Amino acid sequence: MSSTLNDPQTAIADIVKRIEPHLVEIRRDIHAHPELAFEEVRTAALVSRELERIGVKHETGIAKTGVVGLIEGGRPGPVLVIRADMDALPIHEQTGLPFASTIDGKMHACGHDIHTTTLLGVAEVLHALAPRLAGTVKLVFQPAEEAIGGMKEMLAEGVLDNPKVDFALGFHNHPNTPVGQFDFTRGPGLAAADRFDVTVHGISGHAAAPHGAVDPIVAAAHIITQLQSVVSREVNPLHPAVVTVGAIKGGEAANIIPDSVTFRGTVRTLHDAARDTAEAAIRRLCAGVEAGMRVRCEVSYHRGVPPLVNDDTVLDPTIAAVRRQLGEVVNEREPSMGAEDFALMSQRVPSFQLGIGSGTPGRDDRLHNSGYQPDEACIGLGVQALSRAAMDMLS
Repeated sequence: MSSTLNDPQTAIADIVKRIEPHLVEIRRDIHAHPELAFEEVRTAALVSRELERIGVKHETGIAKTGVVGLIEGGRPGPVLVIRADMDALPIHEQTGLPFASTIDGKMHACGHDIHTTTLLGVAEVLHALAPRLAGTVKLVFQPAEEAIGGMKEMLAEGVLDNPKVDFALGFHNHPNTPVGQFDFTRGPGLAAADRFDVTVHGISGHAAAPHGAVDPIVAAAHIITQLQSVVSREVNPLHPAVVTVGAIKGGEAANIIPDSVTFRGTVRTLHDAARDTAEAAIRRLCAGVEAGMRVRCEVSYHRGVPPLVNDDTVLDPTIAAVRRQLGEVVNEREPSMGAEDFALMSQRVPSFQLGIGSGTPGRDDRLHNSGYQPDEACIGLGVQALSRAAMDMLS
């Protein structure tokens, strides 16, 4: 027994082997009952029951439906956050699995059911091994990541205080990484996500007499076409950026020039300079079309979450710990232009998001897809990786 306790690799692996079947049951239960942003009442109650069963002190109702648990080590030390998100997506599931969503139009298509379950497994491992920790682990079960609102509210309610957090560890399942493998990105790993809405106001008229109207459709088309030059001709080519128009609406009939057209899109950037350049260019291009085509442009530009910047002071010990626990299973990957609100926490404390391979052999799955089927083996492997990282950082 003493040799096992002195060997964290074996201690963690043994606990995970024992609890893994239960974790799979939990994941399937959460998957069958998906809840959207700030509606995670059932999921939060399940998390609370599990933490109560394990014996982990916790609070509920943080940022409406969030849950925060606390595991205190046997000796004083720093405070580490490990965070998981709980919300589902407004997607109708098409997997045909026996535990598929029971709610039409809602599905865990991003794997947050995997994340919630994985953190519950980490809670059980670290609670059992708490006397070995020099410090405290704060378990953050966050609502509303998909709505990019949950982390902001949790931070506003003091999730980094009492006790004060020193560093944070996040994680996400990656279906394009095979199960059993892990990945990481140095520096900016996920993009800032900004949104713009533009309404082009013209003057309506008969389609057969365009000279008597001011056509907002043609003006909007000019703006949208010119937006494609923002990345290619204005942003530093060494700074990745995306400008995408995803929706456009204007007019109701083929023979009427409408009064207005609205289009909206997103800007994704990894660097602040590119972010500033893109916003300024969109505003300037709209102003130019105003002057040249006699329309009036109403521009609404909303800055969302910042880039998620991985800090080497958390990244390096985490990767080393995963390799000690599971072997040479970690690889560096390119940044993603996706975004998420764990980035808000990374602005406040040194943070790192670990990628956990969830790709099922023989499949080619993608996140946010109605047929997404992650390999459930990623749960136990994720528990091992994150538990070992916490133990080593709080050793």
